[in-house]
Amino acid sequence: MANSWQTTPDARVEDRSGQDHPDAPAAFDDAATRQARNSAAFWTATGNARGHEVIRRRGFLAVLGDERAGARILLQEPDPDAHELAELTELAGRPTGPVDVEDPFSSTDLSHLGMRNWQMPIMVRPPGPVPAPAMEVVRVRRAHELRAAEEIVIEGFGLTRFTPYRPGEMFPTTLTEQPGVDVFLAVLDGEPAGAGVTVVHDGSGSHYWVGTAAAHRSRGVGRAVMLGSLAPMSNLTVTLTASRLGRPLYESLGFTAVTSSTWWSSQ
Repeated sequence: MANSWQTTPDARVEDRSGQDHPDAPAAFDDAATRQARNSAAFWTATGNARGHEVIRRRGFLAVLGDERAGARILLQEPDPDAHELAELTELAGRPTGPVDVEDPFSSTDLSHLGMRNWQMPIMVRPPGPVPAPAMEVVRVRRAHELRAAEEIVIEGFGLTRFTPYRPGEMFPTTLTEQPGVDVFLAVLDGEPAGAGVTVVHDGSGSHYWVGTAAAHRSRGVGRAVMLGSLAPMSNLTVTLTASRLGRPLYESLGFTAVTSSTWWSSQ
């Protein structure tokens, strides 16, 4: 399937290059901020749907869940002040399950938290047409579709924190009622095969939890999920944070790696 949009070699921006290219789309300039704001919208929606505490500060957003869901902390600015860092440190130290901290700016040293850390590229796709997927992709509307998407994501990402499985724990029924949130499900041979979540916030879109059921891997399901969920956002700049395995797929869909996000995890 041919790409409907892709960068030329001259327009490519390498990870953490620190250099601006004259041909780079304007959307590349604020990729970290776009990803930070969209992730905050996604985790706020998730926290509200789950009934978890959501704490907002200038420099970060925190969602405090139970012992299975744990805590998610998202840096919102490249320069949190001393009071914010002290509060962030206190929140990360609470014994409430696993803790994950995301710094899209890769500018704050959190080594004192004693967590493992790694980097993943933030990728950007400017607005542009999207080809049709090679299989059916539906926007989730019914409870059984949401449960199917939830199980695919838990399995696909190896989220052992959500095992044994409790329906609606990761994706509560009210998740799709949150502003800007949509869940998509790919169907192959009559069975749920892949899933993903999108969030539209403040004029930008982003993807989360794009996964494929083990029984349907290597059959183009991930590409179908991406295409089906990109189509409603074709007029928007879209960002995502890519895994090593996912990056080639996203590049083939017109995404370009612009900068790196640093992640810290207690697991």
